[in-house]
This record gives sequence, structure tokens and C-alpha cells, in this order.
Amino acid sequence: MNIEVNSVEETQRIAEKLGQLVEPNMILLLDGDLGAGKTTFAKGLAVGLGITRNVKSPTFPIVREYREGRLPLFHMDVYRLEGMGGADLGLDEYFNSDGVSVVEWSEFIQDELPDDSLRITLLKDEDDDNRRVIKLDSYGSQYTQMLEQLTKKNG
Repeated sequence: MNIEVNSVEETQRIAEKLGQLVEPNMILLLDGDLGAGKTTFAKGLAVGLGITRNVKSPTFPIVREYREGRLPLFHMDVYRLEGMGGADLGLDEYFNSDGVSVVEWSEFIQDELPDDSLRITLLKDEDDDNRRVIKLDSYGSQYTQMLEQLTKKNG
């Protein structure tokens, strides 16, 4: 599924709708170039979960936890793990918890990721800095069902 957006606000609205649909133990993989809007997407997702705290990029701590919403949000940025992987970090404890795991730069820990997930790729438009294509690829039936619900919700 591809969704075209023309502003930060539209990106956050799509993510907010998705945040209203996610369930415990779901894993969302956020991929895209620097500045594509991965953290912006995570902020919208947090709003959809009812999280009121400001969501910041977890670049330095690798994982930021937000527990005050409908479900806990575990926001990960694994960019610094390029070439190392995340096997020793215990990420599977987050993946198998009661929360939602959002992983930015997931390609750097591909071997540690479960088979079932939702891959969200944010593609920047070369001609318009505000325009993005949000590409959603589901791996597993619960993610496919969630995208069907998102389609209905998004109109």
C-alpha cells in the first residue's frame, strides 16, 4: 500500500490513525533516508496511542520508552548499530512485550527481527521537499488486517 502525503501534518495524521489500530507485540519498521520523516511518523503514532509526552529521536540512547498511552511505545533508532547488529542488546524483550516496537533504520538489525512486522518506508520526493510516499508492506496476517482497517479509516 502506498500513501502520498504533502506535509508533515499529513504524515503525522496517517501515523496517528495507525497508532489507533496497533495491538500489543506489533513491530513497525521505519525506513528511509535521513530527513525522510521517520521520527515525525513516530510522533504521529504516539499521538494515536494517546501519548502526550514529546517524542524525540532515540539516536543516542538507542531506545526510548513511552508508557503512558493505550499501549507502551518502544521507539528505537538502531542506526549506530550498522555493521554490528543488535543481538546483545536484548531487543527481543521489547519485541515480545505488551507494547509496540518502532524501529528506525531496521536494515541494520535485519537478522534480529521477527518474520512478522509492518515495514514503513518513507520516500522523499526529489522535486518537492514536503511530498512523501509512505510505503506500507505487511508481513503477517495481523499486519495485513491492520492495513485493511487503515484503508477504511483513511478513506
